[in-house]
Amino acid sequence: MPELGLARALYQMAAAIIAVFVSQAAVAAPARQQLVLAYGDSLMAGYQLRPGEGFAPQLEKALKAKGRNVTVVGAGVSGDTSTQGRARLGWVLAGLKQAPDVVILELGANDMLRGQSPKTARENVDAMVKAFTAKGARVLLAGMRASPNLGRAYVTEFEALYPAVAKANGVALYPFFLDGVAAQPGLQLADGMHPNPKGVGVMVNRILPAVERVLDAKR
Repeated sequence: MPELGLARALYQMAAAIIAVFVSQAAVAAPARQQLVLAYGDSLMAGYQLRPGEGFAPQLEKALKAKGRNVTVVGAGVSGDTSTQGRARLGWVLAGLKQAPDVVILELGANDMLRGQSPKTARENVDAMVKAFTAKGARVLLAGMRASPNLGRAYVTEFEALYPAVAKANGVALYPFFLDGVAAQPGLQLADGMHPNPKGVGVMVNRILPAVERVLDAKR
């Protein structure tokens, strides 16, 4: 009987030691690095900004300051319409070292500036959302607003495409990518359209909570 009691005590001690090691290993194991793909036009490309001043690097810095193990890859091409963005999507994904966990999709502004069909833009944006989600990515769709001089009908149809696509595909929507920066001269370049480095900082601060929610969401 004393031997049985000793064996039980040794078993309990061994179990406790194993539990400690497992707990320490879980704490020590680094979280898997997440990849965010910032996909869009000149607003994503850092038009006329120096390295480190654009949206992708500023967002990565902000996320890392929050303690997140994340890389943000900028995939913006100045002048791209939704049609052009859709056309290059395949080779952009093929060139990544890992599939993106999150995609921030921002396209359509150049369609609007050229007066192109909102219906076509909607079809392209919808196709891109579907392509990204098919690869297992969670999408944050960044909306845009239309210039009032295009007429009420155009503005209404264009601005409605983003919430409609987000709802149809069950993805997150950030209503206006230039929130807080549009029509603010001190936050824009001389062209009155693109953000300066300070303006990008405002954009990042405003969209950051939405990005974090999507990063934390389950697939």
